[in-house]
Amino acid sequence: MPKQSQASPRLLTTILVGSAFLSGIDLFIVNVAFDEIGRDLGGPGGATLSSLSWILNAYAVIFAALLVPMGRLTDRYGRKAGFVAGLALFTVASAACGVSTGVWELVAFRGLQAVGAAAMTPASLGLLLAALPPERRAPAARLWATTGALAAALGPAVGGVLVQLSWHWAFFINVPVGVVLVVAAIRLVPDVRHNQDAPRPDLSGAVLLAVTVGALVLALVQGPDWGWSSAKVLGAVAVAVAALAAFVVQSGHHPSPVIDPALLRVRSFTWAGVTMLVFHVGFGINLLGGILWMQQVWGYGPLRTGLGVALGPLMVPITSIVAHRLLPRARPSLMVAAGCVVGAAGSALTVLLLTTEPSFWTTSFPGRTLIGISVGLVVPNLVASATSPLPAAQTSTGSGVITMARQVGLVLGVAVLVSILASSTDVMATFGTAFWLAGGLLLLSTGAAVAMQSARRTVAEPVPTPG
Repeated sequence: MPKQSQASPRLLTTILVGSAFLSGIDLFIVNVAFDEIGRDLGGPGGATLSSLSWILNAYAVIFAALLVPMGRLTDRYGRKAGFVAGLALFTVASAACGVSTGVWELVAFRGLQAVGAAAMTPASLGLLLAALPPERRAPAARLWATTGALAAALGPAVGGVLVQLSWHWAFFINVPVGVVLVVAAIRLVPDVRHNQDAPRPDLSGAVLLAVTVGALVLALVQGPDWGWSSAKVLGAVAVAVAALAAFVVQSGHHPSPVIDPALLRVRSFTWAGVTMLVFHVGFGINLLGGILWMQQVWGYGPLRTGLGVALGPLMVPITSIVAHRLLPRARPSLMVAAGCVVGAAGSALTVLLLTTEPSFWTTSFPGRTLIGISVGLVVPNLVASATSPLPAAQTSTGSGVITMARQVGLVLGVAVLVSILASSTDVMATFGTAFWLAGGLLLLSTGAAVAMQSARRTVAEPVPTPG
């Protein structure tokens, strides 16, 4: 291994935050490339929406299931080794995605991308906080946390430009950036002492969680084609229920479970997870639904779609910064509730203004803007509300579980959208139903946010430190 050099705090931050940005922007680039991939890999008639949805869902399911166990693996065996290995796998898998010649081949390589992302994401934050002096840690953590919002804002526009060349570049772009980050990490990022005595993470539990979500998504996506009462759909639901039951039993007996049952005794944390899950089901419907409407109904190309979608996410960091400065003492849970209401209003406004005639500024822009504002109010404050009541030793695991809830919510949102769109050929009716449902879910998450605030007033049962 090359001799490690001393790097400035700014350079270390760039390397470690850059990796989180790379995994985040990839998701939003792929969203914009969705339609082009379907036309290219699906043969003369194009790929079906249900099969294409697994390009997004495979990544999100595997990432969600492995995020917490991979974080614990890197804590046990070395954060730098886990970070470099995860980043290298993500880079190689990106190249493989770019040369894929079939939908299911691409889905498989997206799964490998997710394994790499799940390893490098928690390790990058741990390395960042350990490498910086105490006075720099809080600003660096905020910067790391906001990379998701920045990736969401830039991803669609970058994806639009790249897909103008070819959808393959939606994945190839990760390769040179990933190689530079791997080399820089090996040479410049210091390792930190790891806990070799910590219990091994529950990888079998992670598999059960992935099976649970994957089987449920399969039933939702294939329900319109197979029939909701068919043996295949009922079998998929049965597998999901059985895997969930096994996951609960496994979590109760494993010394280092994916979701520590003790965390769920902190009622405010549990309600925060519910809020994150429900909110992102609605957000997932809105995000992909807006992209598909622009491309398949309005006939927008990838670049125009990317620029249109980017305006909503651009409101996320702006809203987060402005809200923090104008209302520095506002309770995070109340900000979350307000954001959920704004998001529901944005979804309803989208339906009310919807028209098959292309008219972005008068029909799509107002609702997209409100939804972007809602994410800026909800996500940063929700993470803060979820982790603040936890002991210091559990904040990392808690944030991982909340992130997992977000990913599962996005998966379910995509699955629900695909199911609704497959139910009828009337685009106004199906998209309208999808956006109304999204608004209802965002409004429902308001109730969960209020319950979270109420739970904070109660005394929670102590949360034991794992290991």
